Amino acid sequence: MTALTLSTAAASGQRADAIVVGVAKGAKGPVVAPGAEAVDKAYDGKLASVLETLGASGAEGEVTKLPAPSGFKAPVVVAVGLGTVPEKDETYGTDALRRAAGTAARALSGSKKAAFALPSEDAEDTGAIAEGALLGAYAFDAYKENGSAKGKNGKDVKGPLAEIALLGGKPRDKAYKAAVERATALAEELNRARDLVNTPPNDLNPEAFAAVATAAAKEHGIKIQVLDEKALTKGGFGGILGVGVGSDAPPRLVKLSYTSSKAKKHLAFVGKGITYDSGGISLKPAGHNETMKCDMAGAAAVFAAVVTAARLGLEVNVTGWLALAENMPSGSATRPGDVLRMYSGKTVEVLNTDAEGRLVLADALAKASEDKPDAIVDVATLTGAMMMALGSRTFGIMANDDAFRAAIHDASEEAGEPSWPMPLPDHLRKGMDSPTADIANMGERMGGGLVAGLFLQEFIGEGITWAHLDIAGPAFNEGGPFGYTPKGGTGTAVRTLVRLAERTAAGDLG
Repeated sequence: MTALTLSTAAASGQRADAIVVGVAKGAKGPVVAPGAEAVDKAYDGKLASVLETLGASGAEGEVTKLPAPSGFKAPVVVAVGLGTVPEKDETYGTDALRRAAGTAARALSGSKKAAFALPSEDAEDTGAIAEGALLGAYAFDAYKENGSAKGKNGKDVKGPLAEIALLGGKPRDKAYKAAVERATALAEELNRARDLVNTPPNDLNPEAFAAVATAAAKEHGIKIQVLDEKALTKGGFGGILGVGVGSDAPPRLVKLSYTSSKAKKHLAFVGKGITYDSGGISLKPAGHNETMKCDMAGAAAVFAAVVTAARLGLEVNVTGWLALAENMPSGSATRPGDVLRMYSGKTVEVLNTDAEGRLVLADALAKASEDKPDAIVDVATLTGAMMMALGSRTFGIMANDDAFRAAIHDASEEAGEPSWPMPLPDHLRKGMDSPTADIANMGERMGGGLVAGLFLQEFIGEGITWAHLDIAGPAFNEGGPFGYTPKGGTGTAVRTLVRLAERTAAGDLG
């Protein structure tokens, strides 16, 4: 993990590979952002002109490198675009700072140290810069030849930026220290979620995932319970067993419990953990299998959120449920037309074995409901329909309570994770009527993401507030990296869940 410190030292005296400054897009050209005054002065106040000559505009995501001015110990200045200059009396938003810091950190991969002189009005801004830089410095190189040191043919592989100094911070100020500690804990656990999503399925099956959770729980004082296939059979978890029965790697249901002596509320997070999804007997077509190691991203997000809550000592009880299974075709696999008896007692006719996520979640949601939490939130890479509706960077939110759905949307916006409230239309429920069972696992094709939400709602305990996050789009980035988001696993929803827990601890959710 990249090391991070607060520094009051001048930019000119920083022994670093680079000094990072912000530049914004003004009406008449690039504008040097606050925080870089000392650097601009060393260029005789002409840094903006020099950057414009080099082609910089200040647009978001833009990176311009230039030689450091005379007298600086760092050899390079890296100017990163912040986007449009804020209106009068406004400041750069926290997510603009996160994205800029992440962009700069990615651009400096392979460097030993960089000093960040980005605009910061307060501890919250500094925390955002820290978070973005740590997330941007992420790299997954566990499967590179000889780790991160050498790659193919012995060539050097650039590792992530090793050390970050945040200039203008206040190392002795409690608020600044707390902001950096929060950013560090959150980034470390989110990056661990990314690692899990990126790990090949031959090395991350349900048992292996449960082992990772067990080790983390022991380290951070979290109570853990792991139900293996025998316990699942004894308990009647027909959904999880029905999905995992076709695989040689049996399923698991993991319960992680973080408790605070000062807690007044209890949140339950439930994550879909399909460690590999072939589609089962309803086999996915060619071209749709290659990234299906990411189908456990919901469980990874829940795991990371519970551990982060424990590390931050949040005054709220948080229970995480990881519904882990591998969906494979074999002679023992569930067939289309089979009927499963779920943990809740309901029966489900399986019309499509590739609609398996809702089956493992249904069992976990019913089990989570028994604890009578104040609210349940499930997180899942559930439907391609949600990707069609919202694209690859926004997740959908459905809920049985409009106020709770709005609160989660607010939390996601505060965290910098784009989301959009979605409805649960009653008329779509009829499409899941089955002549054989209580409900079918498929309904109308149009509005498939909403149909999946309606299915899950059937397994929520009476009177319990619930929301469903369909993260199918943003959970795995198949395109190029941007901001603090890498290619591959993204860790989507971790920050939203943590922010929701923080708001609950503060009494903001009633």
